[in-house]
Amino acid sequence: MYDFVIVGAGPAGCVLAHRLSADPNQRVLLLEAGPRDWHPFIHMPAGIAKLVGMKGVNWDYSTEPEAALDGRRLWWPRGKVLGGSSSINAMCYIRGHALDYDDWARAAGDPRWAWSAVLPYFKRAEHNSRGADEFHGADGPLCVSDHRYRNPLSAVFVAAARELGCPENPDFNGQRQEGFGYYQVLQRNGARASAASTYLAAARGRPNLDVVTRAFAEQVLVEGGRAVGVRYRRHGRTQVASAARAVVLAGGAVNSPQLLMLSGIGPADHLRAHGIDVLRDAPEVGRNLQDHLDACTLYQATQPITYDRLNDLAVAWRYYVSRTGPGTSNIAEAGGFARSSLAPDQRPDLQFHFVPAMLDDHGRKQLAGHGFTVHACGLRPKSRGHVELASPRAQDKPRIHANYLSDPEDFDLKVMVEGVRWSRRLLGARAFAPYRGAELFPGAEAQDDAALAAFIRRKSETIYHPVGTCRMGRDAGAVVDPELRVHGIEGLRVVDASVMPTLIGGNTNAPVVMIAERASELLLAS
Repeated sequence: MYDFVIVGAGPAGCVLAHRLSADPNQRVLLLEAGPRDWHPFIHMPAGIAKLVGMKGVNWDYSTEPEAALDGRRLWWPRGKVLGGSSSINAMCYIRGHALDYDDWARAAGDPRWAWSAVLPYFKRAEHNSRGADEFHGADGPLCVSDHRYRNPLSAVFVAAARELGCPENPDFNGQRQEGFGYYQVLQRNGARASAASTYLAAARGRPNLDVVTRAFAEQVLVEGGRAVGVRYRRHGRTQVASAARAVVLAGGAVNSPQLLMLSGIGPADHLRAHGIDVLRDAPEVGRNLQDHLDACTLYQATQPITYDRLNDLAVAWRYYVSRTGPGTSNIAEAGGFARSSLAPDQRPDLQFHFVPAMLDDHGRKQLAGHGFTVHACGLRPKSRGHVELASPRAQDKPRIHANYLSDPEDFDLKVMVEGVRWSRRLLGARAFAPYRGAELFPGAEAQDDAALAAFIRRKSETIYHPVGTCRMGRDAGAVVDPELRVHGIEGLRVVDASVMPTLIGGNTNAPVVMIAERASELLLAS
């Protein structure tokens, strides 16, 4: 018997395990389907390039064929390891725009999700190497740092943006988001600072916290309208963990709605079609799926200064001996935020990540020579997708219908086209002249909007920010209330990216940590 059973040891689960177990009177169980985060590629930041092919730490999802993307099935990597996606991502620390959270407060019907209310939780989480100020904390578990090493081309990118008249921004999480500069990263002493190596590592010695890996959750157990535990499978054996106070789902935008549906909480007709008894008809479980679609503009480089052909052994040796050099790079060192002509307010609606290497198909396709890449994504898509069950078996991957570019007014596509044009202008600036070779993607022949739209349909991919499938709100359709309690089931909460009503303008790891910080207080007070 535990007080709290947490399903999923990603960013949210690790934060919850740390905060809840800080009270010695609470017994906490953290279940993770994947293994321990032992692999050295997880901890060496540049190891991200090698993690792409490691299915043992990845759920390895793919979408269903996407109608607006030439029928392609897009690859959706999600972390299946202690730390979750914070153990395999690019470590960029971005919170989004302040107005994003004011939107949440209106959507959720609760002012406690407005920017002024959530900023203290961001600061509580943060240990920023620059120190504390109005926007940043310096005493939290989550280490946020400047890069120890940057490729020379990252400085060229920032210079190119300045050449185009874009403001330089030294802190995307400060007074303003718009502008170009260097990302701060989730690192400590040059190593990845995942939720597992920060929050969870600090709590692992507590006698009231149990962490169980390779534990595949199959069902939330509900008795008399209350969640009382979790059934999971480990090493071929079925086991049950009981929860006296709450079961907390922290599996993310794919796994949390899947587990709710497997447990009888979801769209009634869909559950019955799979032979699942309906505990609560909740039509929006799995709905409201949102994600950032991303298009990469690639150029060949005329000088061999990129990350494309590094000596892996030399990089690793320097990293492990001194924690310096390219091994400490998250690869996406520089970037920025800008407003398209379609932006409805003062918020940037385009985000850029510059990579001093050729990145095609998530880095899974190796291109000859040297080159550099700019990612461009539209930050507030209008398109909505959904997640549904493929079968009543927990081990079968759910079906993901991202429905990219499906909004009837083609708003998302128009923003993406502008993003590609921005990318071209940045890489076409004089600053890149000594390094710029031929354009590989979209290709010199793609000039008008129709050609760029065709390129986007042919080549765009996720940039790994799915949210919204268990959205919070007070209305009848919401899956959880503003305190993240599942409507209609006592003792059950969802704490992860799935509760976001709308997608924030940026990378989603930091907002998930904030959500979990706030949820830990709500849970302990309940």
